Amino acid sequence: MDRCIVLVDAGYLLGAAASLLAGEPSRSRITVDHAALIQGLRERAESDTERPLLRIYWFDGAPDRVPQPEHRRLRVMPRVTVRLGALTRSDGRWAQKGVDAAMHAELTELARNRACSDVVLVTGDGDLLPGMMAAKEHGVAVHLWAVQAADGDYNQSEDLVAEADERRVLDRTWITKAVRAKDLGGVCAPPPVPRPEIAAILSAPLPESAPATRERPAEEGEHAAAEAGSENGSQERVPASKGVPTPKDLASLKAPGAAQPVPQPTSATLRWSSDKGWVDRPGGAAEPPEVASMPTLAQLTTAEQRWADREEDITTVGGDPYEVGQVFARRWMGRLGDHGSNLQKLSGMYPRVPHRIDGELLRYAARFGLLAHKDDQIDEHDRYAIRAGFWREIDVRTAAEHAPAGE
Repeated sequence: MDRCIVLVDAGYLLGAAASLLAGEPSRSRITVDHAALIQGLRERAESDTERPLLRIYWFDGAPDRVPQPEHRRLRVMPRVTVRLGALTRSDGRWAQKGVDAAMHAELTELARNRACSDVVLVTGDGDLLPGMMAAKEHGVAVHLWAVQAADGDYNQSEDLVAEADERRVLDRTWITKAVRAKDLGGVCAPPPVPRPEIAAILSAPLPESAPATRERPAEEGEHAAAEAGSENGSQERVPASKGVPTPKDLASLKAPGAAQPVPQPTSATLRWSSDKGWVDRPGGAAEPPEVASMPTLAQLTTAEQRWADREEDITTVGGDPYEVGQVFARRWMGRLGDHGSNLQKLSGMYPRVPHRIDGELLRYAARFGLLAHKDDQIDEHDRYAIRAGFWREIDVRTAAEHAPAGE
């Protein structure tokens, strides 16, 4: 039939894009706009083959073949079918299993059934050569697409390149329409709007019993993110804190024979992780009762809203850390009701997010795969960006509530 089909090896496409844009083939180094990528593939395929698109098959690996957030977003897109192989780890490296075999089977079956006249292959693996040859024998024109190699050389099997009927290169200009490298430098998220009232709070001297505020290195662990990471299947190796304890350190201390942790002295200083890094605050400066009692997003969400949130997460939310923090904050503030009057007090706690809200925020972010990476470590920069997005929305809401009438 006069239609085209696109078979995408996601490991090759995104790994090669990461090499091109970030200098290494780690997909955790890039952010992908999947909707834009799929649209780009469709338009390019229809233009190159001069045939209407029947379907895009997206082949990827996943732990235990369980769809990840990006796979859930992809499989509800029009004309997209997701096929998952296994993702296993050996000697500290992830490897796909069964993806090549699935692509080979799909390619030969489509050609045998004459489901299309043209097939576009986005892959570099020579294991697909027999399937390519079989498709050609059934009268299917095979178009092989490559991602521009970072070193200017080939990143595809030479035999695969030689056997293809048509060849194209997806260059940097085309790739960057849907893929960008993450900024892993000192600034991990767009800076929030100026906060003069917060600047005054942070510049105010602390009680004499507590040392001055200071930032801590990004390499140190953190209590809420460690909990979120463990729920996402990873374990964080946290170095023991020295000098100033974290809230998690205090929570783990119990008096001999006591069922509850030892209460912290009012003169104690605690280390908190925030969107600005680590800061030290007096332990006696407890959360205001109005803030401590503010309900979580889960408590405010109805069953109908939960379904709507899930649909939005799958189809709309891209998974950028800063964006995830904004989405969570918008939903939470929109459902606070009478508790919304306490947002100004919450804003006054900046940069420290209340315990319950911070833990729920990071667990929500874990759904997008932001907290667990290939080395089973929790990414500090992602956490800072998530909280920065959260505070950005708090800023917008509180500024709107206190703006003079008529503005």
